[in-house]
Amino acid sequence: MSLKVAVLKGGGSLERPVSLRSGAQVQDALERLGHEVIAIDVGADLIRRLHQAEPDVAFVALHGRDGEDGTIQGLLEAIDLPYTGSGPSGCMRCTDKALAKHLMREAGLPTPDFYAFKESTIKELDVAAALPDVERKLGFPVVVKPASQGSALGVKFAHSSDELPGAIVGALSYDRKVLIERYVRGRDLAVSVLGSPAAAAPASAAPPAERSAGRTAAATLQALPVVEAIPRDDSFYSYQSRYEIGMTTFVCPAEIDPQLAARAQALALECFELLGCHGCARVDLMLEDGGGELLLLEVNVVPGLTETSLLPQAADAAGIGFDELIERILDSAFSRPSRALASTPDRAPT
Repeated sequence: MSLKVAVLKGGGSLERPVSLRSGAQVQDALERLGHEVIAIDVGADLIRRLHQAEPDVAFVALHGRDGEDGTIQGLLEAIDLPYTGSGPSGCMRCTDKALAKHLMREAGLPTPDFYAFKESTIKELDVAAALPDVERKLGFPVVVKPASQGSALGVKFAHSSDELPGAIVGALSYDRKVLIERYVRGRDLAVSVLGSPAAAAPASAAPPAERSAGRTAAATLQALPVVEAIPRDDSFYSYQSRYEIGMTTFVCPAEIDPQLAARAQALALECFELLGCHGCARVDLMLEDGGGELLLLEVNVVPGLTETSLLPQAADAAGIGFDELIERILDSAFSRPSRALASTPDRAPT
């Protein structure tokens, strides 16, 4: 069934360049699949343009602020337009890294020790006096990151008490809340998760990396092969390393013990469900040197779809071509267990 698809991309966040590249890749795939594509660089006229175009569905390729924090999703629900990806609540939980990590901790999922402070708290409640206690509990080095940025934007490292205040100030230039996290030396891993219709196979017959979503019989989840990102020059997987071709070596499936790979997939599935994700998401983990413990870092609700992005690489390793991946993500817009489902056109998942 051919659909009129609005591809939402660009916008005004710091991740605009990546979003434009993801959107372009999505557009090409949708056109190859026979859909009518309306490309929208998201701005102040978004809703008017959507009303004028009257698309059947929106494909959200909008990274960063608005695209991943639930804002766009709430607007699309307000105008009864089906859309890809997680809903407002799932986006809010994942985008706020501190909230996501608190929820992981409460659920017993492993994540590095951390503390989070709002800018107002730092100014008004003498957080500086608590930093020695934070340093004692986390040790050095520590990672300081904005609570709601993606693509490693604003991530700083502090190797001593003298460096920590500057790292906090640097992270605050990207967000009003910062996360101070124990540094984990190890291997950067990622597991992407796709939602798929339950009708494809009963849960009992699903492969090991697939299982029933539990909350609804209408969906199953598939954890794709683990990807390892090995930056060639940087000490961590930075913004530049993520998106410049040749800056990072990607290994998929990651060359790790099969039991560790299965454990990483299981953690990703648990995290996906816990945070209320839908359709697709990428779960980032670290495999710590020494003991080999797997630790959850964060969940990205609008994963990149560029030439160097991890989701397409993982899908390819699972035998899912890029066009099929885009079609599966598109189909997920019509399996959402929410009020938006009531106004969707008839569409049988492909």
